Amino acid sequence: MASPLQKIKRVDTKLSETARGANNRGRDPQLEGFLLEKERLNRYLSRHGICSRRAADTLIESGRVEVNHKRVTTLGTMIDPQRDTIHVDGKRVKEAPEPRVLMFNKPIGVLSTCKVGREVGPIILDYLPDDRRYFPVGRLDKDSSGLLLVTDDGELANVLSHPRYGSQKVYRVEVHPPLERSQAMKLSKGILLSDGPAQALGVREITSSIYEVTLADGRKRQLRRMITAIGSHVKSLTRVEQAGLFLGNLRPGRWRELTGTEKKLLRKKFSQLSDQPLEED
Repeated sequence: MASPLQKIKRVDTKLSETARGANNRGRDPQLEGFLLEKERLNRYLSRHGICSRRAADTLIESGRVEVNHKRVTTLGTMIDPQRDTIHVDGKRVKEAPEPRVLMFNKPIGVLSTCKVGREVGPIILDYLPDDRRYFPVGRLDKDSSGLLLVTDDGELANVLSHPRYGSQKVYRVEVHPPLERSQAMKLSKGILLSDGPAQALGVREITSSIYEVTLADGRKRQLRRMITAIGSHVKSLTRVEQAGLFLGNLRPGRWRELTGTEKKLLRKKFSQLSDQPLEED
């Protein structure tokens, strides 16, 4: 009879063999749902770029999803990605290609969404390749510009943009009138807004009118409202860093693939955040 220690070693060996097998097929286990034997159906659909997990729940409840040719309407259904076949509206969900992550410099006036909605104006999808279904990682308001990550991996987008994980973003903001030192300090100490307290993780003065401000959460027009609350006004606002990645010299309206080094950094961040239980979005 095997001892408990021998059983643990056998499990560890099986997990190591699974991970090696995935890497031999050119897959990154962190970006492929960590090769779980079982996973929630809504998470699987999100990871394969079908929709967000909340939207997937709606698809499931409305009877539009089949598992092994049987209609499923129960939320929380678990599936085996290696064995089960999934269909949405009669079309099979194909094995996802390796996720693609793009860095986009959003111009002022462009909506940070990939679908046409009630708000009028050009959307980021107008600037991106049409080879996949992309999701923005977080958002920038219409009047702001700068770095916006875009990916076809719905799970990656969900983790990096979810408020509870505090993925840091750095903004360069120009204000008028210029701030007094006491005003700038209030950004770091914390300000009470209509939807709760807000606090910058860091504030770096470039000039009395230009600052770099680091935020962990990303509530709607948060930094603009913080600046207004301390008695000034935002003239321009540009995101220059997101999840440890820098905008650099990328021109407005242009996008590029992440470099190998940037992908490693993002995967490390993804792995660290995914160690925490993810709330359903």
